[in-house]
Formats: sequence, C-alpha cells, structure tokens
Amino acid sequence: MTTADAVRKRHKGSSNGAQAGVKDQAKEPVQWGRAWEVDWFSLTGVILLLCFAPFIVFFFIMACDQYQCSISHPILDLYNGEATLLTIWNRAPSFTWAAAKIYAIWVTFQVVLYMCVPDIMHKILPGYVGGVQDGARTPAGLINKYEVNGLQCWIITHVLWVANAQYLHWFSPTIIIDNWIPLLWCTNILGYAVSTLAFIKAYLFPTNPEDCKFTGNIFYNYMMGIEFNPRIGKWFDFKLFFNGRPGIVAWTLINLSYAAKQQELYGYVTNSMILVNVLQAIYVLDFFWNEAWYLKTIDICHDHFGWYLGWGDCVWLPFLYTLQGLYLVYNPIQLSTPHAAGVLILGLVGYYIFRSTNHQKDLFRRTEGNCKIWGKKPTFIECSYRSADGGIHKSKLMTSGFWGVARHMNYTGDLMGSLAYCLACGGEHLLPYFYIVYMTILLVHRCIRDEHRCSNKYGKDWERYTAAVPYRLLPNIF
Repeated sequence: MTTADAVRKRHKGSSNGAQAGVKDQAKEPVQWGRAWEVDWFSLTGVILLLCFAPFIVFFFIMACDQYQCSISHPILDLYNGEATLLTIWNRAPSFTWAAAKIYAIWVTFQVVLYMCVPDIMHKILPGYVGGVQDGARTPAGLINKYEVNGLQCWIITHVLWVANAQYLHWFSPTIIIDNWIPLLWCTNILGYAVSTLAFIKAYLFPTNPEDCKFTGNIFYNYMMGIEFNPRIGKWFDFKLFFNGRPGIVAWTLINLSYAAKQQELYGYVTNSMILVNVLQAIYVLDFFWNEAWYLKTIDICHDHFGWYLGWGDCVWLPFLYTLQGLYLVYNPIQLSTPHAAGVLILGLVGYYIFRSTNHQKDLFRRTEGNCKIWGKKPTFIECSYRSADGGIHKSKLMTSGFWGVARHMNYTGDLMGSLAYCLACGGEHLLPYFYIVYMTILLVHRCIRDEHRCSNKYGKDWERYTAAVPYRLLPNIF
C-alpha cells in the first residue's frame, strides 16, 4: 500500500481513540484543512496559475526594464508589430553565474541564521516572544515545535547590510537591482526545486504521514501541496523558512537597494521612495515581531506546502510585493506635502487596524477570554471540533472588539496599507496598483476559503458565529 493509499484510508475511516479525559461522542469527524477532492473550476484555476504566474512576474519586471514600467506600451508594440515576443525576450538580461553566486550566498546565509543561531532576542526585548514555540494543532492532532528567530535574523542581516554600505564596501548597495532580472531566474530555479522536492518527499518519506492529503490530481497536489509540515531533520521546517526567509527578510533589503539606485541615478531619494520604504518596513518588522503569533495563522494552520507557497515565497513575494519601489526607480516622484501626509496617514491607520485586530485575537487566545477588549469583557461563541485522530477539542470565537465589527478586520487594515503603498506612486501608470488588485483578490478569496474551512471544522457552531458577526470585511457592505 502506498503512502497516499494509507493516508486516505486512515482519514476516511471512522476515528476511534479520543483524547484522554474527553468523551468520544458519536460525531463524524469534520473535514478541515485542504480539500480532499478537486472540482473542475479549482483545477482550471490551478493549471492557469501554474502556466501564467511566472510570465506575469516576468512581464512586470520586463515592463520596468524596457518600457519605464508602462504595461500598455509592450502590448501596443506587439499589436503594432514594432516588437515580437522574441525581441522582448532577447532584450531581457539572462541568467548569470554572478547572480547565481549572489543568490546562493544569500540563501545559505539565511539557512545558517535560521538553523545555527538560536534566538536570544526574547531574553533582551521585553514583550517579544521568540525561541522554541508550539505551533497550532494540525488536522491530525499533532503540535509541532518551531525555533522562532526571524527578528534576530532580520536584525543581523540589516546590521551587516548597513555596515557594508557605510564601512566595509564589500559590494554596492545597488547590487540587488543591478542584478534584478538575472536574480529572477535564480529565484525561479529555487522555487521550482523546493516545490518539486516537497512533492516527491510527500510520496517517499513524509514527515507526518497523518497530515498528508492526496487528491488524486497531480496538478493540484503539486501546486497546493501534499504535506502539511514538511521538515528535514527536527527543526528545518519548509513552511516557516520559506514563508519568513529568504523572501520577507529580503523585502526591506530590496527596497533599500531601490533607494540607493535612486540616489545613484538622480542624486536624491524622493519622499515617495522614503514612504514606501518606511511603510513596508513597518509591515515586515511587525511580521517578525509577531512571528510566534504567525504560527497560528492560515499559512501555517491550514495551507499544505506546495508550489503555491514554495515558488510563491521565492519568486512572487520578492518581485511583486516590491513593485512600488521598483517603479519609483524608473519614475522618481516627489509628492506634494498633502499627498505624502495622506499616504502616511492611510498607511498608519491601516496598520493600526491590522495590528490591533490581531492583538485582540492573540490576547483573547492567551487569556482564554479572561481579558478586556475595548474596556469590556469579551463575548464569544464556544465551538467544538474533531481532529483526524478522533480527539474532540474546544475553541472560542470572539465577537467583541474589531472581531465584532467584521470577521476579518485584520484584512481590512492590510488592504488599507496596501493601497497606501500604491498611492505613494502617483497615478501616471497602472503597474504600481497591481499590488492592491492582487491583495484584494487574495484576501477576499482567503476570506471565503477560510470560512469554508471553518464551516467544515465547526459545523453549526460556525453558523451561530456568522449570525452574530454577519459581515466579512466592511461593516454593512461586505
């Protein structure tokens, strides 16, 4: 019997052996986590993404390199016969061994920091939670441990970057953008390699077979992943490493490289570039400060590790999440004071809503509801669910604070911040606004996907919750 067959049999059979001290009720285990079966609509979307997502990334980066970030000019050139796909491809810089060396050093350095430098920040910084932490319970009932040291990795990396720029001069601060398209090929190689490794590993030597899901469709399995938490050894967790490093650590370095390029080309750095650097750095630092909390989010708690995360974290994130800074290298925009102030206020208010919403949930979880939200004891709906090992567990869904306003107000704040990044680029071109369009699609889809899983997981308890909090993102609208 193959691993896939064994796992399917375990999950589809009736569950016995509830946890000690919990009465095993005559209740069928609900399906939660990634789906077992794939409909034609989902399969079509998966195949389209696998085919076109790499070309979308190349198109945007090429548009900046060859057309000053205009997305209409290359299309018009192709339509009018002034360019062909082959001429556009030939004008783009190709793979270089210099870029491969840069990227190999970068990834290796992040692996060393992740695996070999235990966190000490939690001993130094009040309120910061780092070191060895428990993750959320998996669908099979397992609780994994993680070495949370992302903030430390980010600090070490950026201290070395600044030291190099000011004193050591080992490489130019513009090294990233100077090798940007060759680095795109390198990141694609790693993205496909790690996705393929995770795919093969799930069949041959999965870390936790109980948390594997095989749909029977090779395309869906490859993209959405089979293993829930693939690991090499005890501590190298594919999800945590590729979600948090090397892409997100690089995010702020990429923006700094863009700012350095502006200084090199024009002799100054625009206030729009400063705004993008500051607002996105706040988001990145928030991620690492709350990395232990991140272990309880959808990426870790529900998503399996496949091409969607592996390639996405290596390629999509560093190249498309930084489009605003790249645009400003080719189109330096000095914003008026009212415009800059408006962007800053929107970004900070969005961040406040995003962080406050997540803080309320985290405080509620840590205290099991014995706290105050907006000056009052929080209200909640108590739910129960069953994991694949037959254990029945309790959970509480808060209906107070921002979580009583809408079910995903953290996403609302995230979208406000995303819009601020785009507005910092003015309104001359559409390219910088791809980010807010993408984030809106991503987070609305995530709302629907998350709620479908919660409905499967909690059943009628979820219906009680949605009746108490009827809106998803915008009160009285959606």
